[in-house]
Amino acid sequence: MTEHSADAPRAARSDDFDPLAPETFDSPYPVYERLRAECPVAWTSAFGGFWALARHADVARTATDYRTFVNSVQNVVPKVAFTGRRPPLHLDPPEHTPYRAALNPLLSERRVAALEPAIRRICGELLEPMIARGQGDLCEDFSSHLPVHVFAEWMRIPPDMAEPLRQAGRAFNVAVQSNIEEVVKETSLALYAMARDLIALRRAEPMDPEVDPTSALLAARHEGQPLPDDLIIGCVRQVLVVGIIAPTVVIGSIGVHLSRHPDLQHKLRAEPALIAPAVEEFLRLYTPYRGFARTANRDVEICGRTIARDEPIALLYASANRDESVFERADEFILDRPNLGDSLAFGRGPHNCPGAALGRLQLRIALEELLARTASFEVCGPIRPTRMPEIGALSVPVTLVRA
Repeated sequence: MTEHSADAPRAARSDDFDPLAPETFDSPYPVYERLRAECPVAWTSAFGGFWALARHADVARTATDYRTFVNSVQNVVPKVAFTGRRPPLHLDPPEHTPYRAALNPLLSERRVAALEPAIRRICGELLEPMIARGQGDLCEDFSSHLPVHVFAEWMRIPPDMAEPLRQAGRAFNVAVQSNIEEVVKETSLALYAMARDLIALRRAEPMDPEVDPTSALLAARHEGQPLPDDLIIGCVRQVLVVGIIAPTVVIGSIGVHLSRHPDLQHKLRAEPALIAPAVEEFLRLYTPYRGFARTANRDVEICGRTIARDEPIALLYASANRDESVFERADEFILDRPNLGDSLAFGRGPHNCPGAALGRLQLRIALEELLARTASFEVCGPIRPTRMPEIGALSVPVTLVRA
């Protein structure tokens, strides 16, 4: 690390780390360990220049202080939004609150539990061809498809719209993780068109707002007025894909871990009741995000370094959740870890993940079905990692033995 003034102009700053350096599945974690120890508030000129917070306390405090660190300027590094604001992620309280109020009840544990039979069916349909062949790619054949199918169920997408959503959603998913900018733009515009079509359908044929997300947004009122049409479109577009990327990389990362630790694989297969708590520890150990961002609306000082107003700040959740000052033996999987309540896997503050219950349900069922249908599985080829803003596996070739 090169020493330099925290207050130096951007052009004069030297980089503390390089997020564009070639990576393996494991290589980012030693980098973050170094940053936590030596440079917890780090600067890089990559992606136009941004700060990165590596320690748990700083990430949690910044995520919670929405009055100082806003979401409405830049909410992810690298910046991928180019087609307007998409609530609630792109807004700050109180503007974002009506959208969360409309969607949160439909994402409660009780509501998403009704999706369990559909999720099990989808998992079986995706896993069986892989198991029959004895091989496949855990991400490309399974986890990149699963959340798109599940969101189509949760959004109550009509059958004629479901398959185009699955295709566009998966293409967007892979393009974002692979930093293929043109495909990101192309598929994002296609998803906007689907959002408009779905809204038009729900206006013509309303559904119960207590079960249908689009109808809930159309029925929502803020200070007695309907939500703006353009922001409803942006919100439906956001909802269509907001929960499809994280499960893809987390399931891939879990597969890598269980392949490396067959004793744990067999333990969870023999004792399925342990899978739910295992998911919580997997989420901490393999938190899929390192690029969610905030922007300070004034000059702020963190750990002795001055971050100027309007400079983007990446919250390295994946580093924070391996902070040794919070989690003992932080780089290890510990099934009965006592302080998992400190995990930042689903964020903190007003922008914490509203779909946490659905995410946990998908991961639990995916792991239950994978373990129940196999006697063993192991990685059989190169693991391809995703790039910023996510962190985890994008391709995990495996061999599988049927149970």
